[in-house]
Amino acid sequence: MTRGPGIARTLLPKGFKANGVNCGVRRYRPDLGILISEEDAVGVGMFTLNECRAAPVLYSQKMVPSKHIRAIITNSGQANAATGPEGVETNLKMAEAAARSLGCNTHQVLTASTGVIGQPMEIEKIVGAVGDLVHNAGGSAEPFALAILTTDLVPKTVTTTVQLSGGQIRITGIAKGSGMIHPNMATMLGYLLTDVALPLDVAQDMLTSVTNETFNMISVDGDTSTNDAVFLMANGASGVKLNDDADYAAVKKALLEVSKVLSQAIARDGEGATKLVEVNLKGSHDLALARKAARGITVSPLIKTAIHGADPNWGRILARLGAEGIPAASLDKLSLKIQGKKVMEKGRPVAFDRGELSTLLRQDLIKIQVDLFSGDQEATAWGCDLSKKYVEINTEYS
Repeated sequence: MTRGPGIARTLLPKGFKANGVNCGVRRYRPDLGILISEEDAVGVGMFTLNECRAAPVLYSQKMVPSKHIRAIITNSGQANAATGPEGVETNLKMAEAAARSLGCNTHQVLTASTGVIGQPMEIEKIVGAVGDLVHNAGGSAEPFALAILTTDLVPKTVTTTVQLSGGQIRITGIAKGSGMIHPNMATMLGYLLTDVALPLDVAQDMLTSVTNETFNMISVDGDTSTNDAVFLMANGASGVKLNDDADYAAVKKALLEVSKVLSQAIARDGEGATKLVEVNLKGSHDLALARKAARGITVSPLIKTAIHGADPNWGRILARLGAEGIPAASLDKLSLKIQGKKVMEKGRPVAFDRGELSTLLRQDLIKIQVDLFSGDQEATAWGCDLSKKYVEINTEYS
């Protein structure tokens, strides 16, 4: 699995092209990107559960699932959320401009936006740049990945190949996200592309399952965005199909791994973050509760600030587990480890070296392990610490 950029150029699957340009909405960096399938692709999506949905979310939700998607166009800098009927109109104009340049129907183009809420779209600049955007598209993911960034410090791309019974296929993932990150989903945009042929129902089932284990298990600040979306496009350009259960399992596993890498990258790139936090909670009788509790630990300001300050204050974790609804009977049995050091066993404190654990908490990857000994359900969530820089970024954002 190749993670880019900086390691290698992130190749797209067969039959896909991408590009990103500066259309003038933002001063310096690229602000308009497109992903193109040279032939009709199966397209499915997962979208924010925020009731205040941006115009591109409302539009793309109507377009998928579909067997005829040709492109996803995305602008950054302006979220096109809380923009009323005008926002719906400008979003449609963006899709229409892409469709004209591609020579396809508007309903074959999906849209996404990211940026400041409530700002009118500078649609003339966007439409004026679409022709060059499409014409100069190529086989690398990086130009698109750069064009969709907002407060992100780094672009997020990953690609892998999978050997199936009928031949080799490629899966490439691209994402953006740094702040306003919280399930369901987060202020994040995710794009999964593959050249394997997937039936529509299989593609949707895979995306739903993968999203629930990865993109829906990250949190930076507890705020669910107006613009979240994750897309999966499968164009079959490799000529390879799923011939058996082993092929199905291999593709799903690869999609899960790609999405996990992207999810961790988003959490690690959280606004002002200095540490990636991974919470593994096992031994629950209820999967939904396990996921909720694991996410609860990643989102707690008290826990996040303790981690930032390398303070081994494990009582905050225990309190959050109780607040998330972990039953008292399970809390009485739990084991809790921080950075591999046990601080609780059978629901009781364990003596540990606070100085040693504080030193371990200065590392850039923090692992918290909880075992409830009450069932066989397990969940993992990712988050980050909370620093002064987060406040600075979000007081100056707009």
